[in-house]
Amino acid sequence: MKRLTLPLIAAAGLALSACASLAPYGPQQSPGGQGYTEQRIESDRYRVTYYGVGAPGPVADLALLRAAELTLAQGHDWFEVTQRWTDGRPDSAGGLRPSVGVGYGSGRYSGRYGSYSSSGVGVGVGLNFSGPSPTSTTLEVIMGDGPRPDRPQAYDASGVRDSIGVRF
Repeated sequence: MKRLTLPLIAAAGLALSACASLAPYGPQQSPGGQGYTEQRIESDRYRVTYYGVGAPGPVADLALLRAAELTLAQGHDWFEVTQRWTDGRPDSAGGLRPSVGVGYGSGRYSGRYGSYSSSGVGVGVGLNFSGPSPTSTTLEVIMGDGPRPDRPQAYDASGVRDSIGVRF
């Protein structure tokens, strides 16, 4: 049992490290690659998308970080998310995902040497090592000046940059 436990722990560690590995933060360099893109809609309205690999949570944080940086670069104090799209499943972190399968079969033989019947049950365990799946978060934001509005989707750009930026 100890011989089987050590490889499983090692595989789980590798899978978890793969889940946490986003590419360095920056603009998307090629189609299908990781990074952010932005599109100006109006003078104070943008659409920001962050493409990443792994769990949707960190990818959403990076989209917020880019929206905060863009807000500050445009000379504004706060931004409000007016629309949000997330492309990715909660299980998109990939890695080590166990599965269990159960099967049943039976048969009957009747022939030259006699007849008999049999049945059997089987249980199997599978591990998926496919790795992380791509995910993206798109935010449509409107930017403003002065005190931040008291609404749940309004963010202080400096506060977001300071709190999320240190993690990446």
